[in-house]
Amino acid sequence: MFLRNLILSASLAVAAFGASPAPAAELRMAEASAAQCLTPAQRRTVAASGKVVPLSKAIRAARARKIDVVDAKLCKGPKGFVYLLTLLAQDGKVTRATVDAASGLLTDGG
Repeated sequence: MFLRNLILSASLAVAAFGASPAPAAELRMAEASAAQCLTPAQRRTVAASGKVVPLSKAIRAARARKIDVVDAKLCKGPKGFVYLLTLLAQDGKVTRATVDAASGLLTDGG
């Protein structure tokens, strides 16, 4: 467990400090999606309405591929709500995935 947390911390630090610079288009997309992500109170309201599957189902979609979820956000996408997941693979690689919040199916990444 300690080793896993150490790898996670190191991977996130490398990603945060830009060891491999992301393309400008990816940064713009990340900034735009962050602006449309829901606050915790909004997330609870949407979840209670039944418009989205529970976050646990979205996480299971990623874990089925032997990937750990280290962060999750519920955001408004072009076709409805999506979960934006930050993932940590067993090899230490940090990636992002999108899960359709209505169906719980992995739509991109992972």
